[in-house]
Amino acid sequence: MIKDYDRQRSVAYALKWSLKSNPAFYHFGGIGGDCTNFISQCLLAGGGVMNYDKYNGWFYNSASSRSPSWTGVEFLQKFLLTNKGKGPFAAAVELKNLEIGDIIQLRQNPTHFNHTLIVTQIKNGQIFVSAHSNDAQNIPFATYPYLEVLPLHILGVRV
Repeated sequence: MIKDYDRQRSVAYALKWSLKSNPAFYHFGGIGGDCTNFISQCLLAGGGVMNYDKYNGWFYNSASSRSPSWTGVEFLQKFLLTNKGKGPFAAAVELKNLEIGDIIQLRQNPTHFNHTLIVTQIKNGQIFVSAHSNDAQNIPFATYPYLEVLPLHILGVRV
């Protein structure tokens, strides 16, 4: 069964926790970055369902019991674009087709995607994002440098 992704709830979570860490989740800032962990929390707030598939899932129980897709930029990308099981799923779109609660992934280096952001406001066609690692709340997406961008529109959540 597919349910709607609650964009308002996801954005509310992002705005509440973008400048601090939710103590219910480990903060990975000192060991590779916390951006995708934060985005996964936002996606969970808007969807409410994890995917506990051992090999292709998306879940968090603790810092030592989580899927690679919970904290890894490219692993989350693969999960969202290919997920046929429980949890959120997405499609790659153009920036102009994003809505609040959608995510943007950036490749800021020559080899791989390395940063994940959540769209928390769209005003007069301008996208504003929130993120962790370099904590940010509702800042213009246009301020981010990148070599490649992957906008991901969350289509829904399988329960």
